[in-house]
Amino acid sequence: MVIKTAAQLDELVRKALMAAGADERNANRVAEALVSSSLCGVDTHGIHHLPGYVRYVQTGEIVPTAWPEILQEDATSARIGGNWTFGHVTAKYGMEVAIEKAKSHNISVVSIVQANHIGRLGEYAEMAASDGMLGIVWAGGFGEEVPITVPYGGRKPILSTNPIGMGFPIGDGSQMIIDYATTVVAGSKVPSYKDKNLSLPPNSVVDKDGNPSDDPDAYLQGGFHLPFGGHKGYALMLAVEFFGRIFSGGDAFAAEGLGGPIFRRCGTTMMAVKADLFQPFSDYAARAEELANRARSVPPAPGFDEVVIPGDLEARAREKRSRDGIPIPDPLWERLMTMAESLGIDIS
Repeated sequence: MVIKTAAQLDELVRKALMAAGADERNANRVAEALVSSSLCGVDTHGIHHLPGYVRYVQTGEIVPTAWPEILQEDATSARIGGNWTFGHVTAKYGMEVAIEKAKSHNISVVSIVQANHIGRLGEYAEMAASDGMLGIVWAGGFGEEVPITVPYGGRKPILSTNPIGMGFPIGDGSQMIIDYATTVVAGSKVPSYKDKNLSLPPNSVVDKDGNPSDDPDAYLQGGFHLPFGGHKGYALMLAVEFFGRIFSGGDAFAAEGLGGPIFRRCGTTMMAVKADLFQPFSDYAARAEELANRARSVPPAPGFDEVVIPGDLEARAREKRSRDGIPIPDPLWERLMTMAESLGIDIS
């Protein structure tokens, strides 16, 4: 296991992306997103993705110097085209637009298209919560050309991991952040489990013949994901696809060679709502804090140490890793070193 500081990883990401052809503002934004995810313990959306992004730039799937633009808008909504730059750039821009519109008109809806991988949805939910708003993010369309998830009761894949994120401010200054794939495990968690020599949670994937498995190789060798929660998770997965790809109109912006088969037809919809829309913020915050603390104070069940709310563990990880450094599994570090060597940069 290799330990690196946030500053060291930030420098690595910026160096690698600029060596691959990105301009400085895009490289800085992607570094911010990847290091933030690694800091808060969401390793599946952190530095792990850097070699892949470099490869997408080299193959032309990402335009590393492009910048997003507003394609259509009114007072409370907007559609934003990413021009196939890094997804993190477009998604942050989209949530910034959503927040500004909600500040003036209480609520807003923003969809983004022409985007690559946008990373950890919780980051954008956190942006809304930090501005005193409720935020929600729906991301779909990734399985239109390369489906990797079987529907409930089915044997053939039709969708992807279809993640959803939500953020809520709490009166004590903390936030409740919900961010998860609607599959049992996120797509990038499978190679991460393999790197750490761990088994997957039971009934999270099936092998190529449709048999349930906890072996990462069963998925990596032609298997598929399963929805979480049986028919209920499958229903939510479909809802994400409706709000993400279908509602945003992502299919109409597909372009050959851009975005690649996974992201070419993707769409993401973001919503921002002022937390004080129906009551003074002080009242909202007090009630939010009371509920959060009531949940945390519930006696733990056998086998558990405590009860937390969504976002607590990430906040703790961010504090710990900011202090002690970010652990990187040896197989991932070897891939990063290979990437750096191919780019002619030093990451020692």
